[in-house]
Amino acid sequence: MFRRDISYAIGAYACWGLIPIYWRWLRHVSATELIAHRIGWSFLLLLAVMLLTGQWPSLRTAVRQTRVLAIYALAALLLSTNWLTYIWAVNAGFIVEASLGYFINPLLSVLLGVVFLRERLRLVQRVAIGLMACSVLYLTIATGRLPWIALTLAVSFALYGLVKKLAPLPSLPGLTLETGILLLPAAGYLLAVEVAGRGAFLHTGAIADGLMIGAGVVTTVPLLLFTVAARRIPLSLLGLLQYISPTLQLLLGVLLFHEPFNLVRGLGFGLIWLALAVYSVESLWAHRTAAPAPIPELGEG
Repeated sequence: MFRRDISYAIGAYACWGLIPIYWRWLRHVSATELIAHRIGWSFLLLLAVMLLTGQWPSLRTAVRQTRVLAIYALAALLLSTNWLTYIWAVNAGFIVEASLGYFINPLLSVLLGVVFLRERLRLVQRVAIGLMACSVLYLTIATGRLPWIALTLAVSFALYGLVKKLAPLPSLPGLTLETGILLLPAAGYLLAVEVAGRGAFLHTGAIADGLMIGAGVVTTVPLLLFTVAARRIPLSLLGLLQYISPTLQLLLGVLLFHEPFNLVRGLGFGLIWLALAVYSVESLWAHRTAAPAPIPELGEG
């Protein structure tokens, strides 16, 4: 059973890591239209899962509370920002930089915990965050531009995780509510581009239509796999497995899509990997002497 749970986690992270291939098949569709389809079809699929698993009553109760709606509206804004930036980056040829964002994210989440939740940093954690800052500064100076794609992805996803930490619903009802909040503007946008004659759905072939509908599947399936695994395997192991996703994205960007990865980028990524190694080893040691922390909320790519 434990091996099966690990395979679920690996499957979830592998799906998130390989998802650039999926979006590249739809690179002729604008990122805004893709995210609108992702929201719409994800909501319908998530709603079906909620009904089949009997979780609908908890969601129905939640939507009647103004505070809950406000929390999930903020989460929805952050998640849609992350999704839109990621899809645009993938199809514009910035998969490597996008992967950097998800390497940075765990350390940024630790920093946000200090700022907003008054958590205390251990010495080694401070060293790891310092190395992360050095990496971003080095890449900015060496390349002549701020790695804004990586930072946007890291900041939006870290803030999303912070909001979800304070949110009352489990991951599946929460994501259903978030996509439900985004459903009306997404549907309105799709209607507007269709009226303007710029819509891709039903106009670019059956394969593209199927892939746009399938955006709901590639969003929901990894989440379900992760939800099952996260309940059953240790947080320390889950924390190590999460690096599968950005590693696969990086390999895809360099090996499959031939994005540049020169010495400058190598040194920048090297500082991040050193920071993550320091952080991971220290976290493993700390978790052996402390009670398990809450499972992080995920939904990347």
